[in-house]
Amino acid sequence: MNNLELQDLYSKSNHEVAAELGDRFRKYRIALRLTQKDVAEKSGISVITLGRFEGGHASSISLAHFIALLRVIGQMERIVEAIPEIPDSLYKKPQSARRVRRKKNEE
Repeated sequence: MNNLELQDLYSKSNHEVAAELGDRFRKYRIALRLTQKDVAEKSGISVITLGRFEGGHASSISLAHFIALLRVIGQMERIVEAIPEIPDSLYKKPQSARRVRRKKNEE
């Protein structure tokens, strides 16, 4: 993903991002030659909920349902990209700069 795509992503509303994910999921499902009924049976999600997600009308799909859908299309490893491991640099507190005072007779 280049910077332009990332900027576009941040300019979209949460609903627009969810709709984009639903559309991408639909394309995966079709490429894998799965019907909505197949996915519903494998994921435990109703066909109605799946149809609403793919159609951009279910922006509040649960995380558990989303993970189940990723499992069905073989993309489980993508979920860890959503919140990557935290880098060590975020754990370490920055050391504050120490103030050095000059002696009165130093210039």
